[in-house]
Order: sequence, then structure tokens, then C-alpha cells
Amino acid sequence: MVSYADFITLLFAFFVVLFASIHRNGHSVPEISEAIHFGFQNPAPISSRGSTEASPPRLSAHPAATGGPGVKGASDGADAQSIQPTSTPMDSPSRSSESIQQLQKKLGAAIGKEIQSGEVSIGATPEGLVIRLNEIGFFASGEATLEPGAAEKIRQMAGILAPYSFPLRVEGHSDDRPIHNARFRSNWELSTARAVQVLMLLLHTSHLDPSRLSVAGYGPYRPIASNSTAAGRRLNRRVDLVVVDKAATQRPLR
Repeated sequence: MVSYADFITLLFAFFVVLFASIHRNGHSVPEISEAIHFGFQNPAPISSRGSTEASPPRLSAHPAATGGPGVKGASDGADAQSIQPTSTPMDSPSRSSESIQQLQKKLGAAIGKEIQSGEVSIGATPEGLVIRLNEIGFFASGEATLEPGAAEKIRQMAGILAPYSFPLRVEGHSDDRPIHNARFRSNWELSTARAVQVLMLLLHTSHLDPSRLSVAGYGPYRPIASNSTAAGRRLNRRVDLVVVDKAATQRPLR
């Protein structure tokens, strides 16, 4: 009878582990641990009809650390490791997506006037979020110096971006019309100089972590509109602030 009772106890613990493995998403690791401890600590007594009469306690989210038969528990003063509940990483896809959406709403509320006037546009991409600073309102044609009032708009956006941990890439773009003046020999230099101008403003006037920032100049080679019209060229002359969603870039390609 003693051997049979031990066998039933081991079977019970085995099926508890199987059940917990199947429903792991519904229970935390500490709950599984408590169920296993219960199986070893409370062998079910065998009645005269051979049925078990004990039932496991209701699983709780924060079980106390206990020891099994023959093992010293926490009350004995022995070193016992308690399994802590796992938490969702900050850069998990779900949390990251929520933060991107929250950031987009905050920016939309803060710079709604600039969005309506066409100076700024905001849009989500597979990489994250793009804040587009159009040439109108920020730069004079063929120049990399910020227009009056443009710096304050960028500071306002930087203040909203600062609390978030997303990497930020500053991209300069231009149209395909050749440029050659005393300062810039090509659209490469113009687009890069504009991106650097915005980058330095972000560094010197905000609390953005420099390790989050990077800069790139693409010249005319990443247009968002046709360069065959004046309106299209105007859209292509821009500086993009790309908020990179790390979780999105790390997801495997399907």
C-alpha cells in the first residue's frame, strides 16, 4: 500500500506538470511550481475503495517558497530560490506598438497647427514612425540654415520624443534638380547638411540621449513624389525624423 501510494503521488505530480505545460500561457511559472510542491508534499491518502481524497489548493499569483519532502525549506534558513513572475519586456512587439501609437497621438496634438499648414506630416511605416519636416517652414530653397521659428517647432517635438527610448534617425532628402553653389556641390551635401543641422539642434536643446541618434543624407534618391512637377519636388525636399521601432525591425521576415 505504501508503494502504491507513492506511485499515485508521482503520477499526480506528472500529470500536473503535463497540464501546466499545455496551459502555460494561462498560468505563471510560480503557479506551476506551487502545484508541483503540493504534489510532493501532500500525497493523497488511499481510501478503502482505492480513490484519492485530497485536492490541490487554488493556484495563486505569489506562492510562498516551500520545500518538498527531505528538502530544507525557507524556514530552515537554507538558501532557497523563489521563482519570480515573469514580466513583459519593454521592447516586446505589443508594448512597442502601443508606445508608437501613443507617441503619434501626442505629436499630433502638440503640432496640429503645423500639420494643418503642411509644414509637418506624421505617418506610420513598417519601420516605425516618420515625422516629416517639409522644406516649407523649415529651410529656404538651396539652404541648410533653419528658417526663423523652425527651431522652436523642432524643440517642441524633441520634448515629446525625449521620454521614449526609441532610436531616432535624422534623414535629409532633396529633389533631383542639380545644385552647385559656393556652399554645396551636390544634393548629397545639401541633404546631409540639413539633417546635421536638425541633429545638432536636437542634441543641444533637448534631453535626447546621443546614443539614440543617427544622421543620414540620401540626396534625391529616396523620393516620395514625382520630380516631374513643382509640387512633387517640393515634397521631396524634406528632413525626416524616423522613430525606429526596434521590435518591428527585429521581427523575422515571413
